[in-house]
Amino acid sequence: MTRWVLGVAGAVVVAGAVAGCDVPPAPAAAPGPSVPRPPAPTVTASPPTVTASPPAAGASACPEGGVRLLEGAGDAAMGLRVADIQLVNCGTQPYVLEGYPEIRLLDRKRAPVEVAVQHGGDGIAAAPTGTEADPQRVELRPGQAAGFGMVWRNLVTDSAVPAAEGWVLDVTPRPGAPRVELELHHSVDLGNTGKLGIGPWKATAR
Repeated sequence: MTRWVLGVAGAVVVAGAVAGCDVPPAPAAAPGPSVPRPPAPTVTASPPTVTASPPAAGASACPEGGVRLLEGAGDAAMGLRVADIQLVNCGTQPYVLEGYPEIRLLDRKRAPVEVAVQHGGDGIAAAPTGTEADPQRVELRPGQAAGFGMVWRNLVTDSAVPAAEGWVLDVTPRPGAPRVELELHHSVDLGNTGKLGIGPWKATAR
């Protein structure tokens, strides 16, 4: 009797074990919400940086003729005006001057001003003004300068005649040379005298 009970019990255990082998596995967990992956960054090649070379010093400072003009010192007293104009050899070759420059006066719009240009200050000033010197030959090495003086009187003698005023000096330094312009800071205010005296070229210290 006891053996039968044990046998039955063993059979039950074996049957349970066999039955346990047929139990299906637990279902896999459901996947969570998918997170979109950020797109890979786009890499754009930067263009090469080009650094412009600075212009050579003085590359455009010297006009075609190899000289440039500067406005020098001036003086005004009792209507009499005296001014000094400098010419600098900014080229690479010697520059020779002799005699007087050829000059024209232009107004603000660069229209010619009617004026009689004479050598020296005779009839304009009673006392010497520095424009009475004799012409001489002046040779300028690169970097050297020469100058000439101008004298005029700011006088209105006829109210019916408009006063003339020059703001640009147009100079031919020597025969056949290119003309050089200079915009003046102080005008040549001739009134209506219509007369301007100039001196010859002379060397100046720099």
